[in-house]
Amino acid sequence: MSTKKKRVPKHSNEDRERAFWASADSTDYVDWSKAYRVAFPNLQPSLKMISLRLPEMMLAELKALANKRDVP
Repeated sequence: MSTKKKRVPKHSNEDRERAFWASADSTDYVDWSKAYRVAFPNLQPSLKMISLRLPEMMLAELKALANKRDVP
């Protein structure tokens, strides 16, 4: 059984598109049965090193919170 899918509307900016997809059901627009998994083996996270001066107490609290959430 093949039902005709709606066309994805053009959006003037990312915020409007984000708002659209937050309320729209993607199954009305995309046939997920034809989807396939894609791998990006060479994708590198974009990280930038910064320096911050924080009070020692704040740093200790942040480390404790990160430890609770298993974040390095």
